[in-house]
Amino acid sequence: MLAFTFPGQGSQKPGMGAEWIDHESWELVGEASQACDRDVAQLLLDADAEELKQTRNSQLTTFVLSMVVLDAVERTGVAPNLTAGHSLGEYSALCASGALSFEDAVRLVAERGEAMQIAADEKDGTMAAVLGLDDDLVVTACARVDDDVWVANYNAPGQVVIAGALPAVEEAGEKAKELGAKRAMGLPVGGAFHTPFMAPARDRLRKALAEIEVRAPAIPVVANVDAAARQDAEEWPQLLASQLCSPVQWRQSLYALHELGCSTFVELGPGTVLTGMAKRTLKDVNTLSVATPEDVDTLLATVTDLGSSEQSRGDSGEHLYVTERLVVSPCAGIFSPKEGLSADQFVNVGDVVGWVTDEEVRSPFAGILMEFMALESERVTARQPIAWLRTR
Repeated sequence: MLAFTFPGQGSQKPGMGAEWIDHESWELVGEASQACDRDVAQLLLDADAEELKQTRNSQLTTFVLSMVVLDAVERTGVAPNLTAGHSLGEYSALCASGALSFEDAVRLVAERGEAMQIAADEKDGTMAAVLGLDDDLVVTACARVDDDVWVANYNAPGQVVIAGALPAVEEAGEKAKELGAKRAMGLPVGGAFHTPFMAPARDRLRKALAEIEVRAPAIPVVANVDAAARQDAEEWPQLLASQLCSPVQWRQSLYALHELGCSTFVELGPGTVLTGMAKRTLKDVNTLSVATPEDVDTLLATVTDLGSSEQSRGDSGEHLYVTERLVVSPCAGIFSPKEGLSADQFVNVGDVVGWVTDEEVRSPFAGILMEFMALESERVTARQPIAWLRTR
């Protein structure tokens, strides 16, 4: 089984969009700019490290580039069984599962980044990574400080992030070293994220969440707040709001994905942070980072090789990913399937499988229709999966 994971704030770097300019998936950048009324292309191509470090910019750029990568991967037909994202990456995971439309997610991420920036400006805070100490001892180190400091991220075994007021974080780092930590390292961030310092941002985000539609994910998404796999649409607005002031249970999320059967972890988006965490946390799993168009080709080859290996052992499942294709919506609107077209029928290249409003949805692939992924009379967004084909 295959898991897609998505990075959070901190994975951004100057010029990270340059390799995607000539790729078909770059069109998402223009759509993102329209959705949030900001020049996302300028940020992805021209912003320097200082500009990108601002929370309002780092979150938006990391999310949009992750979606560009996801779109490129989806065009190959590779699809996950489960997904998860670290902090901001949870929005990417929800898009990948179909729970959020791209446009809604862009607006939410822009609002989240702005709200967190304001909250951080109003109340100074910082974060630090504590290395080489068990989780419970890091919690103990924070409890021994008579000031505002908490665990913010459980990232991997021996890698925990704490956050809070600057002097409190420094003191907790010293307490952690007294308890056996190898190192307490300050992080170059402008706020104490995933702590009570973000309460004002949480309140603002709740209002934004109330204005958008959250659908039931097509595949389970493992939540940051409790590391549980969820497919109930009604739960996600509260989970996303709670996430701002709660620690990210990432190590626990990796365990959950593995226990659910995932043996291949693919990080989509800038950087390789999550890939490193997966390697550190789990044994005997396959890991891969996809950040450039060349990486997409590597992913396809890797999944093909894994499928061949599974098939040679008489197993089933993994090898199907390179033989499946998604037909996606050409625009936003109400979906109507072609009358008489049903599962197990063969579809040729160019065949109409339905309509979105008045625009035809034609299949770019030939194959057997496995099922429609959009319901009749459902409102869909551009590039939302409409139908699933088996190509051989």
